[in-house]
Amino acid sequence: METTEIIKKVRKIEIKTRGLSNQIFSGHYHSAFKGRGMAFSEVREYEFGDDIRSIDWNVTARFNHPYVKIFDEEREMTVMLLIDVSGSNEFGTKKQLKEEQMTEIAAVLAFSAIHNNDKVGVIFFSDRVEKFIPPKKGTSHILRIIRELIDFRPQSQKTNIAEALRFLTNALKKRCISFLISDFLDKEFDNALKIASRKHDIVALKIYDQRETELPNIGLAQVYNKETNTKIWVDTTRKAVRNNYSKWWKEHENYLNNLFLRNGIDIANIRTDQDYVKPLMQLFKIREARF
Repeated sequence: METTEIIKKVRKIEIKTRGLSNQIFSGHYHSAFKGRGMAFSEVREYEFGDDIRSIDWNVTARFNHPYVKIFDEEREMTVMLLIDVSGSNEFGTKKQLKEEQMTEIAAVLAFSAIHNNDKVGVIFFSDRVEKFIPPKKGTSHILRIIRELIDFRPQSQKTNIAEALRFLTNALKKRCISFLISDFLDKEFDNALKIASRKHDIVALKIYDQRETELPNIGLAQVYNKETNTKIWVDTTRKAVRNNYSKWWKEHENYLNNLFLRNGIDIANIRTDQDYVKPLMQLFKIREARF
């Protein structure tokens, strides 16, 4: 892509996502995630009306009287964007490609973070960590991230979410908020997710296209899998073929939902042909209510 074209795209995304962040997301972002950005300060005796979740059971047992932990809100948090750049994201049948929607959502989150004085970093991953941009503040840093999102070309087309999660666990020593942005067409990342979620506050943003949920009856069709670079012919007139695909999709959905539920991970499902504002706002409001 030519430099002038990249600059135009960066500017276009900046204007749109900065505006959304200013008008809609910043306040909700702060409320939804500030509960995870707290630093322990001291303990004091329990008072009527205190949240029982803040009870320090060790101190309570020692003095045979309830004590609660007191926290100070940290001035800044670290936000990591784990972005899937595998080949399956170069797909979209209506409004935009999955990778284009991922770029916009990542930009909105990045601008919301810097408005709240947080650092933002990025991990681009396929079946390996393709690029790591360490957390940093500032608009110029965010614009660099957007530029990378637009123009980045991975070495691999495959997916390995576990590899990205292991890198996050090892690279970030301090607890951070991690947005895992992917189509999640992968499995066997259960253990890596379990370990990472114990250390970091992970939020899953699943990006998908409506056409991925079922096979249409369009006759004999050639299907291309970019991640494996293979083509196969599929007879979509056969009901059994369509039903088997639908069954696989639903089973994978159940696998993901159960996996996230077990690990206490919030998830937003965002379709490429729909506005991503609503599902993000719903996610933020759920977290606000919790904190």
